[in-house]
Amino acid sequence: MCDIPPKLRDFILFCAQRRSPEWPAIYDEMTRVAGRKLFQGLGCKELKQLGLSFSLSGMDKTIQLVKQVTSQNHQ
Repeated sequence: MCDIPPKLRDFILFCAQRRSPEWPAIYDEMTRVAGRKLFQGLGCKELKQLGLSFSLSGMDKTIQLVKQVTSQNHQ
């Protein structure tokens, strides 16, 4: 998989630490954090520009992205 922007990686890790790195709990937390812009003011629009989509059509890519970030963090 391609390189993940550091800000996006940090967002995913922030969400994983707040709730759980397991799917679907992390998805719920990511949407909650993005909706309230709780991490460095990042909302859905900004996260989409970084490569993270919350849409159903982009779900497979999002799941793989989360797995990649959280597995790298636990090595």
